[in-house]
Amino acid sequence: MHELIRSNRRRSALLVLGFIVGTVAIGALAGWLVGGGPTLTIIAAVVALVGSVTAWWSSARIALTVSRAQPADEQQYRRLHNLVEGLCIAAGLPKPGVFIVDDPAPNAFATGRNPNHAAIAVTTGLLEQMDRVELEGVLAHELSHIRHHDITVSTIAVTLVGMLALLSDLSLRTMWWNGGRRQRNGDRPDHFNPLALVGLLLIVLAPIIARLLQAAVSRSRESLADIGACQLTRYPPGLISALEKLDEDSTATHSATTATAHLWIEQPMSGLGDDGRLRSVHRLFNTHPPLRERINALKEL
Repeated sequence: MHELIRSNRRRSALLVLGFIVGTVAIGALAGWLVGGGPTLTIIAAVVALVGSVTAWWSSARIALTVSRAQPADEQQYRRLHNLVEGLCIAAGLPKPGVFIVDDPAPNAFATGRNPNHAAIAVTTGLLEQMDRVELEGVLAHELSHIRHHDITVSTIAVTLVGMLALLSDLSLRTMWWNGGRRQRNGDRPDHFNPLALVGLLLIVLAPIIARLLQAAVSRSRESLADIGACQLTRYPPGLISALEKLDEDSTATHSATTATAHLWIEQPMSGLGDDGRLRSVHRLFNTHPPLRERINALKEL
């Protein structure tokens, strides 16, 4: 487990470093294309640094806000709090913040920058469909993410994926605005704006990079968290039963977004559903391994 924690810390640092280097490189390329000198590079560096600090410090709050999570009242959700407290004692973890997401789909996620600043959110649908043992298995899975420091990497990815989407959208709007301005000013219709090339690359590559980034930080961690949950509860059938219920339920989690999809215990939004020749390609973009694979792996423990 200690090696896993160290690995996750390295991945967090590399994730932030890669984001900074990539953003600065885009700024340098844009500056070179339009002849703007180092100005755009400096702007890109500032954006990258601000984005990285935000990703580290505020991404948990952003993830909870985007998911419309509200603090779970201790009296109304007494069973939930009791289970979290008991599991935290067994795992040697401080109790995280406990949140409720008003959504009929059964699902849950953990977020935070470290175990001392962590939170667990569960949907109302999960509380309605799971019995005590199954709910304990799901909560143990999320606490395993916290214990392994998975949440650091995953939570930082929320902000970085969101910023990639924002850069892509900004590039699209800039291209549209620049094109309209040239036409209104009577410029030649074949006038080429070099910055449009950067914008086009961002529009095409940003969604692909974002999905691959989510898949890279999520899929292997889900299987490890399943094993960690079974070690914590000492009762694999509880989590197995919970995952089987999740596998049977086809309800999309409406509170999930593209940026937060990798945080949830199961794929929150409908997948491509392709079982043909492109199945292996499509699976590269899945944020989670198939539930049936996870269930079969747990049954072999």
